[in-house]
Amino acid sequence: MISRNIITRLSIAALLLSAPASYAQDIHFTQFDMQPLVVNPAFTGMFYGKARADVIYRSQWNSVTTGYKTIGASVDLPIFSERSGDYLAAGLQMYKDQAGDGNLQNFTGLLSLSYHKLFGNGEDNKGADLAVGLQGGYAQKSIDLSKLYFGDEFVNGQFVPGTTQEYHLGLGNSVNYFLVNAGVSYAKSINQNFSFVLGLAANNLNQPNEALAKKQNSETGLDMRYTGELGMIINLNDKFSLRPAALYQYQATASEIVVGNEFHYALESKRADVAFTPGIFLGGWYRTGDATMITAGVEFSNIRVGVAYDYNISTLNAASNGNGGFEIALRYIAPYGKRIPYRTIPCNRF
Repeated sequence: MISRNIITRLSIAALLLSAPASYAQDIHFTQFDMQPLVVNPAFTGMFYGKARADVIYRSQWNSVTTGYKTIGASVDLPIFSERSGDYLAAGLQMYKDQAGDGNLQNFTGLLSLSYHKLFGNGEDNKGADLAVGLQGGYAQKSIDLSKLYFGDEFVNGQFVPGTTQEYHLGLGNSVNYFLVNAGVSYAKSINQNFSFVLGLAANNLNQPNEALAKKQNSETGLDMRYTGELGMIINLNDKFSLRPAALYQYQATASEIVVGNEFHYALESKRADVAFTPGIFLGGWYRTGDATMITAGVEFSNIRVGVAYDYNISTLNAASNGNGGFEIALRYIAPYGKRIPYRTIPCNRF
């Protein structure tokens, strides 16, 4: 009898061999607000402080196969400001994704630039921020072919290594390519109790070839990913606020919609010399056709810590027993220490 481990490896091999008719997909996070440069390059520098650093770790599908693990990290900061409040920001985003028995890995490093045009002085809580962002970088995808099994290696139900198809099919262990992304966002503060941010982005504008198969008819372009996001901050009183958000992504034949809300409770009054008012938050989210998610965490001083758990409700539920993904994320913002009156951030939802 062939073990489930071998079946899994055969499935991965089959996926690789069908690459000409398949489409690659980008990563995603449940706590997408904790990796803003992945969502939209226009969000680069959209925070109140000297610099921002984010790191996130995600693990999923451990109950089905060798777990999929994703690590993301970013840093961004304003690099040039005018007295009008308009500013230029720069950032660096990196992530590494590792999946399955074949150790399929994707490492990506991206540089971001965004320009923010501010409207209103923000003193009347009616400021606005219009931003455009551009992102470019390098990616490498690799796989360990020695950990895959191919159909011609099975003779009378027994594994006989040596005559594998990987060589005459022209499969390689890795492929390198460049990426170009762009985005635009608009953030608006209506009054002291309501603000919102809306963004649109397009990733993989150059649609690079990321095929591991080296044959001419095996070129597989990374399809463009279109993203739309909407976030709000609704202050019900001095301590309690609602922070709903929605994310839509479309790539090739795949799409996803994430909707939900974060309930935020401040434990103290706002202070100008720290990035975060001490507080706690709890959120509930739904990814259409895939999972229900819960997020929770704390904010204090200059740090935000969040965790998330996905409960799988897709057709994989029977195999996964509902187990989806777990995330933990950390954000640090270096504060100004004193208020800079000519710069405001209307809605720092992402």
